[in-house]
This record gives sequence, structure tokens and C-alpha cells, in this order.
Amino acid sequence: MLQKKICMVGAFATGKTSLVAKFVYSIFSEKYQTTVGVKIDRKTLTVEEKELNLILWDLYGEDEFQKLRTSYLRGSSGYLLVVDGTRKTTLQTAFDLQKRVEDSIGKVPFILVLNKWDLQDEWEIDSKSIQAIENKGWTTIKTSAKTGLNVEEIFQTLATKILEG
Repeated sequence: MLQKKICMVGAFATGKTSLVAKFVYSIFSEKYQTTVGVKIDRKTLTVEEKELNLILWDLYGEDEFQKLRTSYLRGSSGYLLVVDGTRKTTLQTAFDLQKRVEDSIGKVPFILVLNKWDLQDEWEIDSKSIQAIENKGWTTIKTSAKTGLNVEEIFQTLATKILEG
């Protein structure tokens, strides 16, 4: 069976841990728990008729991206760049982190995850900004860890990109 390391990267409180919990355990908690260091989970997916064991590295949220431990990124086949749609500042953090990750491990597949779609009335990121990101060639997917919207899809899409890579 193929094993692939996926990192969850983004500012603090964007929903990285909640997305993993929803994907792996089908649960969502309103309680915010800060990730300290890294939390590792596994889930097996079937992608293009291949069994794929995803090793999910949920990295602590970092707004001062210089502190991101690049050693955590080593060996990653891809990553999810998670943004909180209700806080526009997390988008700029994501741009900084994406460059940092690329400088560290090179170009590997990633998806920009626009999380917290269940709170779309509170969103600070407009469709014009999202369109500009997509025009750069980035794959963007709106999700909600709370409702489960597109949670399975982000991991399936990333796994497909990795296998095609």
C-alpha cells in the first residue's frame, strides 16, 4: 500500500485540527484546542483504484511563519493550506506560508482550503479575491469542518493530485 505524508498548514484557529477530526473520525467539536507541535493521524483512501494510506500531520497554527518548523514538512507529498474565511488576515498568512513551504520542500501539490463556509455571512474574503487566487492556477475549495462540506473532497482531490504528480 502506498503511504503519503500530508501536512495541514495555516494560521492559528483556521480549522486544521477540526478538518482532520471530521475526515478521520467524523466528529466536530466547538471546543477550540490549540495544537502544540504536531498531531499525526492516519486514514486510508481509495484513489483511482489504489489504496493510499494518508499520514496527516496537523501542524500548530503559525502566524509568524518564520517559526514554522520546516523539519515537520520534510517528506511531505502535499499539503492543505487552510484559511479561515471569516478572517482575511489568514489569507495573507497562507500566502506567506505557501512560499515558505515551497522554499523548504519545493513544489508539491497543495490545495487552498477556504474553511468555515458555514459562517459565510461573516466572511471577509470576497469572491474577487478567490477568483484572483484561482487565476494563479491554485486549486481552492470551500469547506466546513462543522457541517462536513467538501471535507472528504479536499483530501480526495489532494491525493489524486499527488498520484498524478
